[in-house]
Amino acid sequence: MIDGDMQAFALTLDKFLEHAAKWCPDAQVVTARDGGAIDRIGYADLLVRSRKASVLLADLGVRTGDRVATLAWNSQAHVEAWYGIMGMGAVCHTLNPRLTAEHLAAMVVQSQARVLIASADLAPLAGQILERVPGIEHLLLIDAVHGTAAQGRGVLMEPLLEAATGEVAWGQFDETAPCGLCFTSGTTGAPKGVTYTHRSSFLHTLRALQADVMAISGADTVLAVVPMFHANAWGLPFAAPAVGARLVLPGRQADGASLARLIAAEGVTIGVGVPTVWLGLVEHLEAVGGELPSLQRIIVGGAPMAPALMERLEQRLGVRVQTSWGMTELSPSGTVAPLSTLSEAAVSGRPAIGMDLLLTDADGVALPQQRDVEGHLRVRGAAVIQRYFGHDAPATDADGWFPTGDLARIDAQGNLMITGRAKDLIKSGGEWINPAEIEAVVGALPEVSLAAVIGRSDPKWGERPILLVETQGEVSDEVLLASLRGRVAPWWVPDAVYRLPRMPLAATGKIDKIRLRSEYGGG
Repeated sequence: MIDGDMQAFALTLDKFLEHAAKWCPDAQVVTARDGGAIDRIGYADLLVRSRKASVLLADLGVRTGDRVATLAWNSQAHVEAWYGIMGMGAVCHTLNPRLTAEHLAAMVVQSQARVLIASADLAPLAGQILERVPGIEHLLLIDAVHGTAAQGRGVLMEPLLEAATGEVAWGQFDETAPCGLCFTSGTTGAPKGVTYTHRSSFLHTLRALQADVMAISGADTVLAVVPMFHANAWGLPFAAPAVGARLVLPGRQADGASLARLIAAEGVTIGVGVPTVWLGLVEHLEAVGGELPSLQRIIVGGAPMAPALMERLEQRLGVRVQTSWGMTELSPSGTVAPLSTLSEAAVSGRPAIGMDLLLTDADGVALPQQRDVEGHLRVRGAAVIQRYFGHDAPATDADGWFPTGDLARIDAQGNLMITGRAKDLIKSGGEWINPAEIEAVVGALPEVSLAAVIGRSDPKWGERPILLVETQGEVSDEVLLASLRGRVAPWWVPDAVYRLPRMPLAATGKIDKIRLRSEYGGG
């Protein structure tokens, strides 16, 4: 007897754009340019230009498996480069322009990229990278203002794109082939490269689109404020064309005023980004007025959401805020709060199919009880790292679980709550203090915009906690510290309060605790 069979259908990312071009050809990718100009393109035309990008790269010697670096903002041209690189089987190595040239050069040396695609306004930074990486043979500049001349070794990509002829076949590789390379932020040591595969990112996209996850549909207009250089913009450049949603890209302008104009003009229904982005938006609207009636949801992640900020957003904007948790090593989504449940700032959501969670002790031994206890969080799934770029040893344990470095709880309903980072714990007098629990209490005060707790050297106790806050109203030190009494152990209460006009943020938009420790942690 001969069994039946199913067609081979490789899970490669080029299929998302090809699907959108065929079935939603006029759905737009919208890019905000400096000076208020707006670029628009339908998915059908975007496909044509992305294929031309593949031809151009092939003419420059790029082959299957080669890494191509990008140093660019969220824009149409960057999306075209992504699909042009990945569609032909090369690997897109995204670089964060908020890092130094030295850090970026070290990453490019590891990836061995010979082509760098950069936004024109980042040409000076790109030039500094080229000075440190002789292996880069070509610098292509995108998003140039009309009439801009190329700088240094850079060549404007647009004329080359228009002149490109011929065709490069897409998808002619195994679905397990690498498609992307993104380095971690390096908050716990030297940055490490995470390699994404076509299969892992394809399955990550299908998971993100579920009704109890991001729930994006063809009726939505999605504003991707989360950068494309930060963990693949949480997969939005794949998810939007997969369902034919309009994709709105803010370029380099992510301030509150610019985002408010863009949301209003384009009828954005879903906004995605870190909490500090939405803090800027709500502060702008509170200062100047205005409404954003099209906006229905905001999906936040990348850093804890202060309860007071969540309440401000939902009341002032009339939106639902969905909290989430993830990391570069997870492609990056781990959990998202479902729309079917009432969101809480402390809850990071539930895992969808394809993602599993495990709580262990400090030695990696699974806790006998997994609900309503705190433990060290480990994960595994179809889009979770197996090993870091260039590393022989796996990043997972013998059972395939990846240790995230987070402390967490899982409640009776399966909701994940990140309770802290193991590396952030403060050891005072031989006992541990969890800064995240203090930050959650203080951050719930309506006068507090952002709160951070770090350990300060102490000759008697080794370390003692101090509190740093950015406030939006008058609140005394006594009130800040009094909010903790009865909520945390008395010896957890910080010894001092420091007020910052602006909380320092790292390149990923998270609070920069490395800088805070450097400036305030010395005793």
